[in-house]
Amino acid sequence: MIKAVVFDMDGVIFDSEKLYRKHWMISAKEFGIDENIMSTLLDKIAGATKERNEKLMKSYFGEDFDYMAFRELTMNRMDEDVRENGVALKPGVKELFNYLKTHGYLIGLATSTVKERAERNLKRAGIISYFDGIMYGGIVAAGKPAPDIYEHACQLLSVKPSEAIGVEDSINGIKSSHAAGLYTIMVVDLIKPNDEVLGMADQIYGSLFDVKDYMMSLQE
Repeated sequence: MIKAVVFDMDGVIFDSEKLYRKHWMISAKEFGIDENIMSTLLDKIAGATKERNEKLMKSYFGEDFDYMAFRELTMNRMDEDVRENGVALKPGVKELFNYLKTHGYLIGLATSTVKERAERNLKRAGIISYFDGIMYGGIVAAGKPAPDIYEHACQLLSVKPSEAIGVEDSINGIKSSHAAGLYTIMVVDLIKPNDEVLGMADQIYGSLFDVKDYMMSLQE
């Protein structure tokens, strides 16, 4: 029996992945990184921790590559963009959240984004009160694609992973939710499902409205 739904944040709740990609590409140009190489890396970066992404970038550009400087430049510019222009909720967020609350489901968050940035965006959007448990980036030692963040999110909600659904958009997030034992739903954003994802995602949908329809079917 499903008792909880645990969401990723960027690309699932917020339409923010396009902003991240915009600023990653600007930084890549400033660092002299080939545009095609950076484009290839973006799907691998999405959803993962800064530590994992540092290893990834250094595997491409060498141990001397200053990933933390690259990341700080990118995130500072991203934060300024959000402060000036905001970041939109993905279509169907509030409709799905209201449905889940009305029907007694717990709502969790499992994001790789650090608390300060994530909390600021959740409060600005007026949705932080929906969550019964939040796992921010950096709380667990092994972030996505490891299962730890979803396992801990379930512990916060006092449910077994088998009693929860994980909703993700990234390959790293799908791996994390699946490895933790949650029923895993991919809501397609910028990353298209590949063969690896097809083997791990239990459902693949185009929007959160589809997820709501799925949840409604569980009540039938």
